Parts: sequence; structure tokens; C-alpha cells
Amino acid sequence: MLSNGIQRGFSPKWLSTVPEPRVHKDEQGHFIYSISENIKVYFDDFYRFLEETEKNCLVELGVLNYKFNRTPEDHQESLCYYKARKIIAEQLLKNVSSFYSDSANLGVIMSPWCFGTVVLEKIEIYKDRLVKGEASDPNLPDFPYYVFTYLDEIYKKTLLDIFGFPPQAFSVRWQYSELLKRYSKVLSDVNTSLQQILFTVKSRWNGTG
Repeated sequence: MLSNGIQRGFSPKWLSTVPEPRVHKDEQGHFIYSISENIKVYFDDFYRFLEETEKNCLVELGVLNYKFNRTPEDHQESLCYYKARKIIAEQLLKNVSSFYSDSANLGVIMSPWCFGTVVLEKIEIYKDRLVKGEASDPNLPDFPYYVFTYLDEIYKKTLLDIFGFPPQAFSVRWQYSELLKRYSKVLSDVNTSLQQILFTVKSRWNGTG
């Protein structure tokens, strides 16, 4: 379980007793073929990874709080840097808890790198919402310009540091994004074609009527 008492969404008992065709078992334990990558991911490995990531987040937040409380108020750039890094760590921790406790969607079970790219994109969305004023965060000061600047500069590196990933871990996500763009284009083309067909049928029907 996580340090706050949150239990695994898919417990060993659930995996052993609930018939689910997507869940398999071998000598290493229960596993699933992940949706995004179609690779074998063991439930125990995934949950252990999240537990370790939570520990790293808590250590990061502890260090940041220590530095923040000992930094003079006139060192605004340093304070804004710590706040930006804290926003990233807290958002990662929030996602760890959400994925760890999810008991309804087997799609949350994925490889560490895939989870990293999901969190990366979630933080990018959150960052953009903060800049546009569509979301609020307790770490933002009255004049958040420098915090936003640091968020843009450090969010990828901060995530890599906390995860302990190499830089290439986030390069995979562009492959997923490209696939999504292709699927979106195909769906758009299909929709356009259907609209043209319906328009033609309607025009001919009205003409004969």
C-alpha cells in the first residue's frame, strides 16, 4: 500500500478470484498486456514502481520544504524555482495515488516509461491551465511569472529526476502522439466523406421530391 494507507486497486485476492480474460498468470505472477504498448506488465511490478515513485516524491517534497523555509524572502527567483518544482512533484504524487487506487480500469496498468509519459502530458495540460488562469494552485504567488517560467524550463527534467529515468524515456510518447494524430486524421477523413455522401443523398432526394 501507499504511505497514506491507499490500497492497490486490483488486489491479489481480486486477481485470483475474479474471472477477467485480460488478466493472465505465469510463474512470476499476474500480468496484463498493456493497452498502449501491448507488452506484458506484471501487477506486482507496476504497484511496486508506484510505491517507489511515491517515496521519491515525498523525499523531493521534504527537501523542497527544507530549502524553501531557509531561503530569504528577497531571493525570489530561488523561491519561485522551489515552488515550480513543488507543483510538479505534487502533481506526480496525485497521479500516483489515482493510478494506484483505480479499481475500475485495467488500462491504468502500464510500464513505468508509459506511466511517465502519461504524467508528463497531464502536467503539460495542468501547466497550460495555470497559465491561462483556468486552474489554481496553492504554490502560486500573487505574481507567478517566474514560477511559470521555471515550470516550462524544468518540468521534464524534474520528472526524470524523480522517476530516475534516462532522457530517452520520454521520447517514446511522441510515437503514441503521432499514432493518435494519424487515427484522428483517418476519423476526420471518414467523417468528411460521410457528410459528403449524406449531402449528396439529401440533394438528390430533394431534387426528386
